[in-house]
Amino acid sequence: MPVDPAKAVGYQLPETTGEWNQDSVILYHLGVGAGVPATDPNELTYTYEGNLKVLPSYGVIPVSGALTSMAQIPGVDINFAMVLHGEQDLEIKKTIPTAAKVVHRSRIADIFDKGKAALIILEVETAEQGGDVLFVNRFSIFARGEGGFGGDSGPKAGNKAPDRAPDFQAESTTLTQQALLYRLNGDKNPLHADPEFAKMGGFDVPILHGLCSYGIVCKAVVDTVFDGDTTKVGRYQVRFAGVVFPGETIITSMWKEGENIFVEAKTKERDTPVITNGLITARG
Repeated sequence: MPVDPAKAVGYQLPETTGEWNQDSVILYHLGVGAGVPATDPNELTYTYEGNLKVLPSYGVIPVSGALTSMAQIPGVDINFAMVLHGEQDLEIKKTIPTAAKVVHRSRIADIFDKGKAALIILEVETAEQGGDVLFVNRFSIFARGEGGFGGDSGPKAGNKAPDRAPDFQAESTTLTQQALLYRLNGDKNPLHADPEFAKMGGFDVPILHGLCSYGIVCKAVVDTVFDGDTTKVGRYQVRFAGVVFPGETIITSMWKEGENIFVEAKTKERDTPVITNGLITARG
């Protein structure tokens, strides 16, 4: 059986190490649209080392290689061409520094049976070498064609936005070369650069990375609700609902409910969903 929860759930991969510096952070910020206008004081805190801060969604970048490591896991014998990144959950334990040397600890946290697909939860904890945990990523991976093994179907989708007009909205226009810029952060999937490869995937042109949209939406919330204070984000959860073509504008809608900010995003040009079931939990 390609997916065997008895073998896979709880399996821990060998620890890996990594590091980043100010240039890595600035490149990420540029990749998610920071720096417009270039001389704006708040934008400069994303793009200039003089007073640099780190957007919390940067936490997905140091662990970008974790998905490929799933091929080493017993009980996860799947066709990676049939894999979709369904959801992302990032929990910030400590303010992310502008430079760090870290260790990553990865494990399969759970596997759910969705009938036509297996939903695999890959959890990656990132800590400073010899220090505290900085953040924890949980990737929800849909392995199409691998369901039907009789397991638990998992929890239903949560974080539904209130049934009223949003409290805030923000528009983020992407560059036509946005995907080419973002891929320099480590995700070199040709789907985001090669037109012929994109056509094989069913798209007329290359699409933007889902985690690029994830960062763009995070920045919209931080700038709009938290007045640019990146330390206010404690957790950021989303469901990926659709694609963005580079050059399109993402409209982010936000509903503030106490310490929670519910988030939905769509494309302006096609009025199609990009991110749903989004929730940012603020730090107290």
